[in-house]
Amino acid sequence: MRNIKLTIEYDGTAYHGWQVQPNLNTIQGTLQEKIGVIAGESVLLIGAGRTDAGVHALGQVANFRTESRRPLEAFRKGVNSLLPPDIAVRGVEEVSLDFHSRLDAKGKVYEYRILNSPVCSPIRRRFSWHVPQRLDLSRMEEAGRVLLGTHDFTSFRSAGSDNLNPLRTLTGLEILKDADGVISIRIRADGFLKQMARNIVGTLVEVGRGARDPEDLEEILRMRDRRRAGIAAPPRGLFLVEVEY
Repeated sequence: MRNIKLTIEYDGTAYHGWQVQPNLNTIQGTLQEKIGVIAGESVLLIGAGRTDAGVHALGQVANFRTESRRPLEAFRKGVNSLLPPDIAVRGVEEVSLDFHSRLDAKGKVYEYRILNSPVCSPIRRRFSWHVPQRLDLSRMEEAGRVLLGTHDFTSFRSAGSDNLNPLRTLTGLEILKDADGVISIRIRADGFLKQMARNIVGTLVEVGRGARDPEDLEEILRMRDRRRAGIAAPPRGLFLVEVEY
């Protein structure tokens, strides 16, 4: 028996998220099917995280066990030859049998992209949230600093979460803007609750617009009430950048 670790990139626009769902097109389901063809057997692909419908990944990690003796490079090339163009296996490595892509993860990095310009770009619209109003980055950065450290993030957890522990530790929140008006909000944490990254971004945008004050974030955390935080940013601007081990 072998344990194979994959690093995967995908455009999530056409998919109902990562996790297999009956009669729906998903990233996990598509990959499992193609890996099974190359391995010559059914496999169970375990992902490091369940990205939502429409969310993308630059560095999703997954693993599966197989009795196939195919070389690693043959797995990469073979699976990629069968995948649709919006999913690609970037890396393949053999790991110990006790490696688990989700349980062994020490942290994740997400990046959210906002197109902050008067006119929406037809090219960038699939991979960013168009916000035409000017955003004050200094106010957003001030609000983001409130979230650093270990907190109960219930106010930023969407309904339907199956995670009983709302405590998470944010170790980084960086906001940058390039010359084309694209704002990148990169968030690093030991883990994320359901739609937590999108809910944080939606709240920061409200601060940037002037609809909230940066210090409001302290009250939002304290109240532990999802209704206190801002809207969920659209999924199309979110990327899972890295899984840390």
